[in-house]
Amino acid sequence: MSKLSILGELWGFLRARKKWWLAPIVIFLILLGALIVLAEGSALAPFIYTLF
Repeated sequence: MSKLSILGELWGFLRARKKWWLAPIVIFLILLGALIVLAEGSALAPFIYTLF
């Protein structure tokens, strides 16, 4: 199962069930995950991990 299909299913769920209040939470989690993945190998990693 690809990552895009999971996002597509999530989008379909949000549209069908009218759960628009979940959209900001999902977007924030995706951005947070991307920040952690991108900062893993950089010199900024110790500073980002102290935030959490």
